[in-house]
Amino acid sequence: MKLFPSGHATHPQWRMAAGLVLAQVRAQMALGDYAQSPTLGLLYITDHYSAEAQDILDHLGAELPEVTDWAGTVGVGISANNAEYFDEPALSVMLCELPSDQYRVFSGVAPLAGSEMAGFEAHTALVHADPETPDLPELIGDLAVRTDTGYLFGGLSSGRAGSLQFAISGNGNIKGHGAAGGVFSGGLSGVVFGQGVRVVSRVTQGCQPLGGGAGREREITKADGNVIFMLDGEPALDVLLAELAVSLDQPQEAIDAVRATLVGLVDAGSDGVRRTGDLGADVVVRHIIGLDPSRRGIAVADQVEAGMRMSFCRRSAQAARADLMRICAEIREELEPEEQTLETATAIAAGEADAAPHPARGIAGAVYVSCSGRGGPHFGAPGAELQIVRHALGDVPLVGFFAAGEIARHHLYGYTGVLTVFTTE
Repeated sequence: MKLFPSGHATHPQWRMAAGLVLAQVRAQMALGDYAQSPTLGLLYITDHYSAEAQDILDHLGAELPEVTDWAGTVGVGISANNAEYFDEPALSVMLCELPSDQYRVFSGVAPLAGSEMAGFEAHTALVHADPETPDLPELIGDLAVRTDTGYLFGGLSSGRAGSLQFAISGNGNIKGHGAAGGVFSGGLSGVVFGQGVRVVSRVTQGCQPLGGGAGREREITKADGNVIFMLDGEPALDVLLAELAVSLDQPQEAIDAVRATLVGLVDAGSDGVRRTGDLGADVVVRHIIGLDPSRRGIAVADQVEAGMRMSFCRRSAQAARADLMRICAEIREELEPEEQTLETATAIAAGEADAAPHPARGIAGAVYVSCSGRGGPHFGAPGAELQIVRHALGDVPLVGFFAAGEIARHHLYGYTGVLTVFTTE
């Protein structure tokens, strides 16, 4: 598999931005290491272009007739290799050359349960979703069950003017997309991939448990719905106040401390707080949305059950940077061949951040979905998060967006990043 052409640009006029992107991908398609016959396009736009979404999709489809299938969504920010665009009109595109029998575009018009999917065995899936969709966690879980690995990756649209998704297939595999125009609101959409498309994916957390060291993880011993009443047999509110060293007798101080605190939830037996103090990949971070002084309970923004484990945590830029570098290193290690020729080693060894894209890295392209609360200043400067990815992973084709919630496996996360690479095998 060759490198996936990609391009990104910002401009007040979408046609100018699209022209710049088209110039980039066409220049790459003329190079020997890049795919010359891509069929699947991934398109991400900032919400400044929301009103022109259909025009953008139609224009790209007309200019790139060989690309018959498109998927993507809108975000308050979007990403590309070494760049992120927040609060400005921009678009990011990657063109994937994949076997036509190894992927399918899906949406509300063409669901995975539809007859058009008969005979196709889904291995993994890139998923975009409307955050206003009812029962969204359950729908994500159901979709994961429909893949043979149970692994999804993607995120929730984060456009301030409303959610929209791109999902269109023009190769005859899926009926109905053409009449619908390819721009949708509501529900889930994306691309399912067959076993012949290998991806490597990791989740990076953006929070750190309170208490230092490995933090303190507690068992939920009594709960009802989204309210935690007992932690390790003690009243949950009392445990929280003691952890934060505040009292309800000083309400403003207590409110400020609670607002800055989140909870990390994980099922029993799953990857929770590690010895190093990091949150494991199974931990989902949720807000504290209320306190119940009379019953000494804590209300959180998710359903909880007795037997689950929980830790109090806070956002941490330092922990987020370290964890992002860790997952990039894990991906590189998994893809790195045991033996390399001198030519290959030379091509990828010198100055990873400056070296040109090279198939020897084993990465044809990448998708990075990060929380909209992680971008920009959280990492110290505009573009810093994507600069960390480039420095750690090398120069690879990359697209993505900043989401209202991140999807990995069957979980819906918050304050995380989900990095997925398509391998060149």
